[in-house]
Amino acid sequence: MRAVTTTGAGEIDVLRLSDLPIPEPGPGEIRLKTVAAGVNRADLMQRRGFYPPPPGASEVIGLEVAGAVDAVGEGVTEWRRGAPAAAIVTGGGYAEFVVAPAGQCLPPPPGLDLVEAAAVVEVAATVVSNLDEAGLAAGQTLLVHGGAGGVGSFAIPYAKALGARVLTTVGSPAKADYVRGLGADVALDYHDDWPARILEVTRARGCDVILDIMGAKYVGDNIAALARRGRLIVIGLQGGRRGAVDLNAMLTKNAVVTATSLRLRPAQEKAAIMRSVEAKVWPLFASGAVRVPPLTRFPVTEVAQAHVCLESGEHIGKVVLTF
Repeated sequence: MRAVTTTGAGEIDVLRLSDLPIPEPGPGEIRLKTVAAGVNRADLMQRRGFYPPPPGASEVIGLEVAGAVDAVGEGVTEWRRGAPAAAIVTGGGYAEFVVAPAGQCLPPPPGLDLVEAAAVVEVAATVVSNLDEAGLAAGQTLLVHGGAGGVGSFAIPYAKALGARVLTTVGSPAKADYVRGLGADVALDYHDDWPARILEVTRARGCDVILDIMGAKYVGDNIAALARRGRLIVIGLQGGRRGAVDLNAMLTKNAVVTATSLRLRPAQEKAAIMRSVEAKVWPLFASGAVRVPPLTRFPVTEVAQAHVCLESGEHIGKVVLTF
């Protein structure tokens, strides 16, 4: 089968399209013949050697896929050969055939094709699991960094469907228009003094929940932007891994800072998250409350160009590989 491999950690020149053996599904697993795979920032980090797969996982990059069930492992009764499915995986997504635990697979959302399903399954699982844990409720204020990207494109309308007020950061007027179209109440230019603007638009109260993809670069400003009993959830490290935290600022607000990784959660947790996604999110796609973001598609033979596109930050929505 065709699969994307690397010659080592580095830039896009380490990416290769190789021929690998087709993986066999084990007990409780299914194998998909891939139609599309989502491209995520975690993939770029893995390519550079900063986010290796956990022990036992495929070394092939890729955390979300969609395709048709090609084979089922022992004990799997809920899936049949030929059925369409979208899945989150710990690795192996950039390949023609992908093995996934059956509990981490879902039928595509109503009305979505398999390419669209590959673009939304991982972000939906990430956002739903983290906002559930943060306890985001109607009437509260959420700040989403990178509102025009894959996570933001889902998090904004999903949070609005929960009844939250949504603030987001973007890098251009065009992206500001885009996120307002998704339902964002306030779009902040991250080149400006966005922490001051947050205090201004919240009348000095701050945000109840912050969903952050930047990490160290924003940690101090994020804490300053929290409301009393606010929750900061770090889900990405685009701005670095290590930063100074003012514990007194957290103490005075009774604030909580959490960092999470969907990839590293146990399989049982992922299965529970996927059940929650199917129950809470798929109906929102069916009703039109949440829509598929704009997709920038690349055939798997152009995987290097797909990584360049995502790294540039100029795209809106989601980047996907097609097979």
